[in-house]
Amino acid sequence: MAHEVFIKNKPATFEYAIEDKLTAGIVLTGSEIKSIRLSKVSFNDAYCFFYLGEMWIKSLYIAEYVNAGYAGHDPVRERKLLLNKRELRKWQQKMKEKGYTIVPLALYVNEKGYAKLEIGLGKGKKLHDKRESIKSRDAERELQRYNR
Repeated sequence: MAHEVFIKNKPATFEYAIEDKLTAGIVLTGSEIKSIRLSKVSFNDAYCFFYLGEMWIKSLYIAEYVNAGYAGHDPVRERKLLLNKRELRKWQQKMKEKGYTIVPLALYVNEKGYAKLEIGLGKGKKLHDKRESIKSRDAERELQRYNR
């Protein structure tokens, strides 16, 4: 594959304190994977949830593929995530605790051509935590500028 597709969900790390990460496969149609390869993806308000012991992602926007014709897809349909049972059980236990959310962190296509979704188990940050993130990011930027 000529170019690497790696789409990050930047607001996720700002809005949530990520405690654990997993990489999951994602069940897609043909026109969806083609849109992903063109980086036509938006994470706006996307989150993961459990349904009948399986993990699904909701509100992940994958633009319709232009040349799909009648075989197109619904851009915001719910998509099943592929994880092994042990990982699913572990995260399901954590979800029972208050305040945890599973958010998509990045979407990429691996060397085999499969789409993979990096998900994180996070707790929502309070306003003062967000201010702290901004402060540390600005300090880091100042250091970078100074060291040039």
